[in-house]
Amino acid sequence: MDPWPVRHLVLRTPRLELRPDDDAGLFELAALAEQGIHPPERMPFLEPWTDALPEELGRNMVQHYWRKRADRTSQDWELNLLVRKDGVVIGTQGISTIDFATTREVGTGSWLGMRYQGAGLGTEMRAAALLFAFDYLGVELAVSGAFQDNPASNRVSAKLGYRTTGTRRHAVRGKLAIENNVELTEPEFRRPQWSLEVVGFEKCRAWLLDERPG
Repeated sequence: MDPWPVRHLVLRTPRLELRPDDDAGLFELAALAEQGIHPPERMPFLEPWTDALPEELGRNMVQHYWRKRADRTSQDWELNLLVRKDGVVIGTQGISTIDFATTREVGTGSWLGMRYQGAGLGTEMRAAALLFAFDYLGVELAVSGAFQDNPASNRVSAKLGYRTTGTRRHAVRGKLAIENNVELTEPEFRRPQWSLEVVGFEKCRAWLLDERPG
């Protein structure tokens, strides 16, 4: 039995390649995070992890993803896909779920290094995650969210067909932050004109869908 079959999974779009995180890729991601993800006066994350001291930021982030790997169960998992362009890690796209066999629901979350923002790559990588979720995992509902002062993320949701279902109020950095909650079903999904190439799914299908022989 392969102890970590998801390592074989690859998603390819016209410009990007998405693979589950490995240590070498995480170290690249940490270096990218240290170069900046957002302007310092703004905070797009519910947990303001980017406020960590520079010497702690990369280590904290790598440890976070290691914990996600270690805590994975068939009922509660997160697939952290490192996003590469021309072989270089430029960000991360996550797909997560709880009790998937029952809910058929996933959430998504992502970020890009600042110098890669504004070129449509955020839309492309989330579209890749949604194509994989609907067409390979059999997802029935995809959910996401972004603060109201994060227009880029909200635009991505709008482009792909998400509908707003409500808002939530959070305290971030001691100030009020209002989150737009959005969701998407497969018929609502505004599919891109390109096709997603998927490699290695059969090797990790049972791992992701909690399928057992018999």
